[in-house]
Amino acid sequence: MEIKKRDKVRKISTVIETILITILVVFVVAMMIMINNLQGTARVVNYAGLVRGATQRAVKLEITKNPSDELIKYLDDILQDLKYDEDGKYNLVSLNDVDYQKKLDIQIEFWGHLKQEIEKVRENGYEATDIVQLSEQYFALADQTVSAAENYSEKIAQRISLFEILSVIVMVLIFICIINQTVQSIMIARKNKVLEKKAYLDVHTGLPNKSKCEELMHNSEFINSSVACIMFDLNNLKLANDTLGHSVGDQMISNFARLLRNAVPTKDFVGRYGGDEFIAIIYDTSKENVEQIIQNLNNQIDEFNELCSAYRISYAYGCAFSMDYKECTLRILFDSADKYMYDNKQAKKAGRKA
Repeated sequence: MEIKKRDKVRKISTVIETILITILVVFVVAMMIMINNLQGTARVVNYAGLVRGATQRAVKLEITKNPSDELIKYLDDILQDLKYDEDGKYNLVSLNDVDYQKKLDIQIEFWGHLKQEIEKVRENGYEATDIVQLSEQYFALADQTVSAAENYSEKIAQRISLFEILSVIVMVLIFICIINQTVQSIMIARKNKVLEKKAYLDVHTGLPNKSKCEELMHNSEFINSSVACIMFDLNNLKLANDTLGHSVGDQMISNFARLLRNAVPTKDFVGRYGGDEFIAIIYDTSKENVEQIIQNLNNQIDEFNELCSAYRISYAYGCAFSMDYKECTLRILFDSADKYMYDNKQAKKAGRKA
């Protein structure tokens, strides 16, 4: 039930992370578009300001009788580009802002009146016209257009800032999701490790169980180092179960497992193969080292038997060494050790020393 719940949480977290990444991509694309628009808007603000200043210069030239058709054409082209962004000479964009477009239309219309007044100046002189007053009014209108463009640019900048903040929030959420998934994965890995350990653990003795022993035997690679396999079989376990009870038999098994594990070096393998049978695999060893391990086990068992009056522990064993074979696997060593253990047990039953 807990595993299903964790899987459900992981799936939900993955979906949320995917949605957040999609949102982040959308935000980034939107910001790129807005930044591009902001750059175009900056050019509009710049050229709208140029129109404002250049118009004043054009009026002064007309008043001083130095007319410039090129300057007027220049202003016409810029205003055309500001209004329409298609195939413009100055590559300006048309701002999608109602207030700006309204003020620009008023400015363009007034520019037409101002040009008519310029024609009158050329014909009659500026004293007989309203060129000065009209130019001042036009300057004010142009100033309003520039302000409208700047306001629109500020709006875009604010939107970009908002999207930047939202993007940071989304990135933080994605980071949290990644951390959560990482933690979940670590927890699941630990849970799986615990479950795997339990699956290969003999609950009664705390040693690796038969499944773990068989897993080692499945290794079909030839042994290229000095390895010993020892099989152990408790004596009189059935008799203890029948006469003293299964609880005493269980104690014999658990105590022998403890003594065996203590006698064998920690780096080497000790497992319960089943019932009253145990296996030890000693790596990088020698026959003398194995004999020492058996002697240590015997000493511990003798001490235990002196203290325990309820039952006595004894065992039969068989040992096979990889150095005695030209080519062998752990399975071959196991089968040989099992046979030697059986012979040893039969010899003890017959009152002979194997």
